[in-house]
Amino acid sequence: MAAHMSSFRRWGRVQRLGVAACRQYSSSSGYPNVSLSSPLPGIPKPLFASVDGQEKHETRITTLENGLRVASQNKFGQFCTVGILVNSGSRHEAKYPSGIAHFLEKLAFSSTSQYGSKDEILLSLEKHGGICDCQTSRDTTMYAVSAEVKGLDTVVNLLSDAVLQPRLLDEEIEMTRMTVRFELEDLNMRPDPEPLLTEMIHAAAYRGNTVGLPRYCPAENVDKIDRKLLHTYLRSYYCPERMVLAGVGIEHEQLVECARKYLLNVKPVWGTSTPEKVDRSVAQYTGGIIKMEKDMSDVSLGPTPIPELTHIMIGLESCSFLEDDFIPFAVLNMMMGGGGSFSAGGPGKGMFTRLYLNVLNRHHWMYNATSYHHSYEDSGLLCIHASADPRQVREMVEIITREFIQMAGTAGEMELERAKTQLKSMLMMNLESRPVIFEDVGRQVLATGKRKLPHELCQLISNVTASDIKRVTTKMLRSKPAVAALGDLTELPSYEHIQAALSSKDGRLPRMYRLFR
Repeated sequence: MAAHMSSFRRWGRVQRLGVAACRQYSSSSGYPNVSLSSPLPGIPKPLFASVDGQEKHETRITTLENGLRVASQNKFGQFCTVGILVNSGSRHEAKYPSGIAHFLEKLAFSSTSQYGSKDEILLSLEKHGGICDCQTSRDTTMYAVSAEVKGLDTVVNLLSDAVLQPRLLDEEIEMTRMTVRFELEDLNMRPDPEPLLTEMIHAAAYRGNTVGLPRYCPAENVDKIDRKLLHTYLRSYYCPERMVLAGVGIEHEQLVECARKYLLNVKPVWGTSTPEKVDRSVAQYTGGIIKMEKDMSDVSLGPTPIPELTHIMIGLESCSFLEDDFIPFAVLNMMMGGGGSFSAGGPGKGMFTRLYLNVLNRHHWMYNATSYHHSYEDSGLLCIHASADPRQVREMVEIITREFIQMAGTAGEMELERAKTQLKSMLMMNLESRPVIFEDVGRQVLATGKRKLPHELCQLISNVTASDIKRVTTKMLRSKPAVAALGDLTELPSYEHIQAALSSKDGRLPRMYRLFR
């Protein structure tokens, strides 16, 4: 009872204090009479984000004495994303067994000279609310950490250690072999064949060279990759002049200071770099076809099984991301758009793109029609992926070849404006995310030594005209097609017929006359 009485007394005291405070700041009207332009008594002075003479969204770049580039982008917030991007990927494996980049991706952030295991790394990052990740593509390997800004010193030290001082222990390599084998099995079994088709279309378009080399480790190479081979590769490709330390959400001077401390005079675990052994081959577009006969009837069983489908991807050579035509190709890809036949949505979901209007809305039996654009420093590939019942493959191929031919026609003003607006909005929405800004900064600085800012890219997109689209398409249609086919291919037209259709005026396949059906 006494406890209750004391709590009532405390509450009464709080109320009296509140009433006194109100009296202090109120007029006779009963409403608070506090000026919002003058600071409230007892409240700490607020700190506001400010923009100085030079715009804060500019990307600052510094090159260290050893050739390493440090690029940063300031972004207000408590967290930052920092990482090292290396000009190394599956395209550089011509002189090595394919799969090294795949192995390095899986081995990333394992034990190093300072950390005994991956768990120790994750534990040290946890103290700063951090996470780490490594991703490889055909031309870039990216080690990234997102953590609190206060932990920048720890983060750069960890990145330096993970990239330049990995132990690559036998048990870690053995574990990676198991992971790679599992991933290869999963790749062949998953219902979505897009990653496998992308691999196949690259192999067909750039047969046996650069970006046509396997992105995933072939099964026969899993046991060939060991520490000695990895060190030989790392010696050539992991040198400072092929790296960028990129950061978003931190002060540039702070990042440069950490880079000097942890990345300037560090001797990698594999010894002296040999950059003269780097493969500088230029991508050679060959065109061609890669077929994989596969039973797709049991890919996705269950209460609502996906029907058996045959997947086709047809591609033509576009251009490198360093060329001026890259922007018109990006607009063209947006204009083609597409997606799955069960994609719900309206204009924002791309229902007005050509592959929806001309293909999916007219041919109910097609399950998918999507346009993709892959671009690299020396070449590019614009392709359309389509899937349908195996009995309708020939008709599906003809519909896709006709869409390619129609690209060379004059684009309507409304569809062009819509594609440009959609591309700009997608660009700006993606660049709201800190990890995306990090990747954009890193990749651009790695490839060109500078960064085009979003407003510059938006201006370039706005400048694209219908004649630009026509010009790049006409040039693209002169290249030999690359074709990837997966599933039951009984009805698949020959490569020569597909090539003839893409060289014709209307995109139709040559007529076939059969005596027996």
